[in-house]
Amino acid sequence: MSFRRPPTERQCRLGAELRKMRERVGLSLTDAAALHRVNKTTISNTESARFGVSADRVRVWAANYRCSDRAYIDALADMARERGRHWWDEHRDTMPATALDLAELEHHAIALRNVQITHMPGLLQHEDYVRAVFQEAVPALTPEGLEHRVAFRIGRRVVLDGPEPPDCTFLVHEAALRMRFGSRKMVGNQLDHLLEQSERENVLVRVIPFAAGGFPSAGSSTLYACGRVPQLDTVQLDVPTGSTFLRAETHLENYRAVLERMEARSLPPDRSRDFIREVSRDL
Repeated sequence: MSFRRPPTERQCRLGAELRKMRERVGLSLTDAAALHRVNKTTISNTESARFGVSADRVRVWAANYRCSDRAYIDALADMARERGRHWWDEHRDTMPATALDLAELEHHAIALRNVQITHMPGLLQHEDYVRAVFQEAVPALTPEGLEHRVAFRIGRRVVLDGPEPPDCTFLVHEAALRMRFGSRKMVGNQLDHLLEQSERENVLVRVIPFAAGGFPSAGSSTLYACGRVPQLDTVQLDVPTGSTFLRAETHLENYRAVLERMEARSLPPDRSRDFIREVSRDL
């Protein structure tokens, strides 16, 4: 077992789930080490994702911790088994780690629920719109840096075209529809692109109009990514430095409730498309 490069958010999640499994049965690191017949440094480094872990070891440890949730154990074993490169690895030297973690999160999710208040959903952004958004970055990006960001944002859209794409619900606030990045024509093209993407079988776009009033978490964008089992769901929030990821059970429960309240105040899909067309005509 060897040390790895800085772990990804998904690798950290696997270690955190093993730690939670141990703590549920009230075992200390010393107790767990004796049970697994390894030293406690191995337990600590595995739980902190400094060491990798095999799928077989995940299953052995789960059995030792008396975990009987087979679907949960299978999902963790698959996480441990993941190897190879993905498209986002090509951007590892040019993009922040949290951006790579977001792409990985979207890639493995079985469903995505996204709320956007002032920007179009990243997966549904037109290339010109993406460029206009990143041209507003502070500090300003170099021309090369700008193109790296645009290429990465566009690359994330591959998740919608995979053999088993996730079911996606995008709640888009009216403010995002009317926020102007770039020219009037560019915004119009983005709205047309949004309408086009909303016709996908796995994509649901619902608008939250100003008239819907206030709602929880109105000041921030939210992505709720559903894992193979509910215990592996993740919340991603946009922050000035990139992204932050939440996985505590309380956070997941709270954000599920938040999203349900937001969705209840949004327009149905057909009415949402009509609303987007109305905004486009007002440009």
